[in-house]
Amino acid sequence: MKDSITGKKSKLFAVSSVLVLIGVWWLASVLADSPILLPSPPKAFSGLIKIIGGDTFIPSVLSTIVRGLAGFFISIVLGTIVGMFSGLKPSVHVFLKPLLVTVRSTPVISIILLGLIWFDTGTVPVFIGFLVMFPIIATNVTEGVKSVDPGLVEMAKLFRVRPRRIVTGVYFPAIAPFFMSGASSAMGIGWKAVIACEVLSQPQFAIGTGMQNAQTYLLVAEVLAWTIVAIFLGYIFETVIGAIEKKLIRWR
Repeated sequence: MKDSITGKKSKLFAVSSVLVLIGVWWLASVLADSPILLPSPPKAFSGLIKIIGGDTFIPSVLSTIVRGLAGFFISIVLGTIVGMFSGLKPSVHVFLKPLLVTVRSTPVISIILLGLIWFDTGTVPVFIGFLVMFPIIATNVTEGVKSVDPGLVEMAKLFRVRPRRIVTGVYFPAIAPFFMSGASSAMGIGWKAVIACEVLSQPQFAIGTGMQNAQTYLLVAEVLAWTIVAIFLGYIFETVIGAIEKKLIRWR
């Protein structure tokens, strides 16, 4: 009963937060008194209806999702492998740490500009998404491996537990919370980086391209509408990751 009440209050606070945000936005648009500077929520909603009805909306959204997920899954695979080796081998960790710090510290705009030279416009967002998300995944997996009790591993080896069983029964449960935390952070940051890259690289179909085209013609309501679409998709992805994380916690 207590969890049920807490859940209802949580939803109430979430809805209230959204309503407050819309109210502040509406007030700011009234004070700005210019639809070019800041359209009101109804005008942005009208812009949203307009872009949804356009021929390029579905291809743009699907293309951005594919690019974001491609960068995400490549980061997951390589980040997990690198993180495992880095956590198990101190020498590998010492070798990789400066590289990961360098990638994390490099301005995204610099990488985007280089990517525009090296790749075609549709591939650059995937490349940027990977470079942004990979260090987060690798670092979190490394920390997860390091959190494993060495005594537990030694005991498992003493009882001649198969290596595969040690990985699935000892390492995976320990890594899971670190991995999911990294995945959630990576998706949140990577999703924004992919769309920002699309604004500059201008693929034929992309949410970022829609934003840039609307900005070029000072269609601010449509810029906000594309932003709402991006926020909504980001919320869906984070919700999915959160649901997976809850299942992993039960599994542990």
